[in-house]
Amino acid sequence: MAETASESSRILSEARASLVRQQAGGRRVGGKSIGRRSAELKRLHMARKAARMAFAVMAILLAALVTGLVIDGIGFTGIVVTFLAMVAAVSAFAAFPRLKVPELGALNRGDVRSMVARTELWLEAQRPALPAPAVNLIDQIGVQLDGLGLQLEGVDPAEPAVSEVRKLVGEHLPGMVESYRRIPANLRREQRDGRTADQQLTDGLGKISLEIDAVTRQLAAGDLDALAVRGRFLDYKYGDGLEQTAPQLVAPKAEG
Repeated sequence: MAETASESSRILSEARASLVRQQAGGRRVGGKSIGRRSAELKRLHMARKAARMAFAVMAILLAALVTGLVIDGIGFTGIVVTFLAMVAAVSAFAAFPRLKVPELGALNRGDVRSMVARTELWLEAQRPALPAPAVNLIDQIGVQLDGLGLQLEGVDPAEPAVSEVRKLVGEHLPGMVESYRRIPANLRREQRDGRTADQQLTDGLGKISLEIDAVTRQLAAGDLDALAVRGRFLDYKYGDGLEQTAPQLVAPKAEG
C-alpha cells in the first residue's frame, strides 16, 4: 500500500503539472486569456478539475485499502489494478469536463464581474477566426474590459447609464464579431464600398475600443449624467444591427 500511495502522489503531481501546462499554453478555450476575469474563470475551472482528480484518487486508494483489509492483502495484481484505475481516473478528469464557451445570448447576464468574464471568454474563443489586426484589438479590449468592470462595480446597477454600457460590452461588441464570423471566409477579403469585411471589422473594433476607454474615464470621474447621454448614443450607434458601424459585415443573401 505504501507503494500505491507513492504512485498516487506521483500521479497527482503529474496531473498538477498538466494543468499548469494547459494554463500556460496547452489546449484550452480560445487560446491565451485576454483579461483577468476570463483567466479567473479558467483558474476556477482548473481548480475544480484538480479537486475531482484528488477525490477520485483518494476514493480508489480507500477502496483498495478496504479490499486489502477484507481479503488480507490485494497482492501485486491488486496494486497494478489500483494504479491503472488511478491513471484512468486522473486522465478522465484532466480531459473532462471542458470549459464551455458561453452562449452569445447569455453574455449580458448576471453581475458585472460575470458579464465581463463571460464576454472575455467568448471573445477569446473567436480569436482564431479573426484577422490579425482584429486579434490585436481583441487583446487590447480585454484589458480595457477589466478596467471598465472595476468601474462598473462601484456604480448602482439601477443607473440607466450602466444598462446601456452593459449592452455595449455584452451585446454590441460580441454582436459585431459574430456578424463577421457569419460571412463566408472566401468573401471576407472582397471589397465592398472600398473596404473588405476584415477592414470593417478592425475599424469597428477600434471604435468600440475608443468608446470603452471614454466610458471608463467618465465612470472614473463619476459623471453619470454625461454617461447616460453617451449610453443612449452608444445604443443608437451600435444597437440597431451593425450597419451603423460596418454596413457590409453581414454577407448579402443569395437571390432566388
